[in-house]
Amino acid sequence: MDTSAGADLTRPGRALPGNGSGQAVGRGSGRSTEWALRSAEQADVEVIAELRATVMRPDLERLGRFDERRVRRRLRESFSPGHTSVVIVGGDFAGCVTLRPAEDGLWLEHFYLVPDLQGRGLGSAVLRALLDRTDTDGLPVRLNVLQGSAARRLYERHGFTVEVQDPIDVFMVRRPGAG
Repeated sequence: MDTSAGADLTRPGRALPGNGSGQAVGRGSGRSTEWALRSAEQADVEVIAELRATVMRPDLERLGRFDERRVRRRLRESFSPGHTSVVIVGGDFAGCVTLRPAEDGLWLEHFYLVPDLQGRGLGSAVLRALLDRTDTDGLPVRLNVLQGSAARRLYERHGFTVEVQDPIDVFMVRRPGAG
């Protein structure tokens, strides 16, 4: 497995140490959390589907769109292990992120962290590492986030701007070097 910080994060066989030092700063705790990315495998689909259901439930319920089966089915139908990385903290599953090639850049999808690790800087550290690589490659990154989701603030802090929105989704883009 490639463990270099310059690993291609859109292909299988990648691992990446945290923010260069292998750590994401833990806010308010005075501790750092070491993390890594590993290539997803088909066997990861169910744990990722469960995490998606847990993480998205509050926003989907707020929007009147939560369906216990559909939230998991949509992940299973779009799961792409070749473009997905699993976030590992302390040797344990901590989340996932997909960076999928598209015609005009990359799509950032399925970026979920277990609730106990949210709000501690881990999401920013993972996102910063991914965006450093996409900036090096000169690629824009697109994503969509649910209206009212706290995740939108994370993406805005990292240079994403709104392209278009509707009552449910906000579609955002980040040009290389933004943020």
